[in-house]
Amino acid sequence: MSFRLAAAELTLPGETLEEKFAFVRTVGFDGIELSARGDGIFGARIDELRRARDAGVQMPTAVVHMDHFIGDFDADRRRDAIEQLKIQLSTIVAAGGTGIVSPHAFGLFSRRLPPFVPPRSVEDSRTALVEALREVGEHAESVGAKVYLEPLNRFEDFVINQLADAVSVVEEVGSPGVMITADTFHMSIEEARVGESIRRAGSRIGHVQLGDSNRLEPGAGHYDWPETLQALEAIGYSGWLAMECGLSGPVDQVLPGVAKLLSR
Repeated sequence: MSFRLAAAELTLPGETLEEKFAFVRTVGFDGIELSARGDGIFGARIDELRRARDAGVQMPTAVVHMDHFIGDFDADRRRDAIEQLKIQLSTIVAAGGTGIVSPHAFGLFSRRLPPFVPPRSVEDSRTALVEALREVGEHAESVGAKVYLEPLNRFEDFVINQLADAVSVVEEVGSPGVMITADTFHMSIEEARVGESIRRAGSRIGHVQLGDSNRLEPGAGHYDWPETLQALEAIGYSGWLAMECGLSGPVDQVLPGVAKLLSR
């Protein structure tokens, strides 16, 4: 099985998406994962994204890049994140993509760091997350997109840390518009047996993001890449592998090595 590789938009040279895509094709990659900024910025790019799509640029997904998310403690910020995510879902469809990657929250709270006890219980936070995902999942279905819920490590989120946590929530939501992102960096911290966790999550995994054990590109740390690739093949995964990490050197030197490492 051959996996399609996407590079992160913000790491690529070029003034336009067409130029960035031309570059990624020279280093063994197949597409671009976009940056979905808030405050309507991503939605305002819709004409640019349509032009790029029509020019053949492959933009399968976008990652929410905001300072608040659908699990925020503040009701107004949570509502804004939900509405922004709906706009981002509609926009990625216009780009010819499949969906938007979003965590429950990023950096909102960690039970592993002081003060250890969140201002809202895990149970109540999970309930709020399910409600939010049902709403955005319904919108995703209506526009032909997916929300890809991303588990984060214990220091970055306090609700969804493992693939099994995300599976449980997605099953409760019960919407075909909501699936899971498996991020290898976070899995390197949270999953005792990565391959087994991938197999158990199975068809719930709709997207995969790449980062080695040190949050640099694949091959820069000590992550077991064959185990992950074999597990993805075992579940019949046919989606994209997208870079979501730092780079240890110049992008034109790093990406060819990643493409070679992940080739099957």
